[in-house]
Formats: sequence, structure tokens, C-alpha cells
Amino acid sequence: MVKHIVTFKLKGAPDVRRSVSQQFKEALEALPEVIDCLQSIEVGINENPAEDWDVVLTAILPAMEDVAVYAGHPAHVAAASILGPYKESRACVDYEC
Repeated sequence: MVKHIVTFKLKGAPDVRRSVSQQFKEALEALPEVIDCLQSIEVGINENPAEDWDVVLTAILPAMEDVAVYAGHPAHVAAASILGPYKESRACVDYEC
């Protein structure tokens, strides 16, 4: 099993970042229904104004090769495009557990 953990820092006013984060969350949470190898996904929106990062996700996949399948799936690409104009930074860790 692989945990794919990604965090995003967005650009823009706080209300815009919050709205974009919510749209992104909703799109990602629909993905297990359409991407067979995606066992689960949890998406959190930062509520602590003292922190710089806006969104974090944890996806569970069967194997490391499945991370690429998930990332390249058209439904994931569409969800990721929601952040496109707003993404300032991205950090990712993939590990087997």
C-alpha cells in the first residue's frame, strides 16, 4: 500500500483561496468512484490562519506504480486543473506502508 500525501499553497485573497480549495476538495473526493486503483482519498482545507499551506490530501493506492496511473487519469487531471491558476507551491511525499 502507498500513501500519496500532497500539500498546496495557493495565491490570491483568502476568500478566493478558500473557494478554490473547496472546489478542489469536492472534485478530488469524487475520484475513488472513477479511478479503480484509488482506494481512498482524504482532503483537508487548512483552518489555521497562522499557517501558510491551504490544502492537504492523502490518497491510498495499492502500489507505487498506481500513483502514476492516478496522476495521469483524465478525472484527476481535470481536478488538478482547478488549482492551476492559483497554485503557488506543491510538496509531495509517497511512501509504502
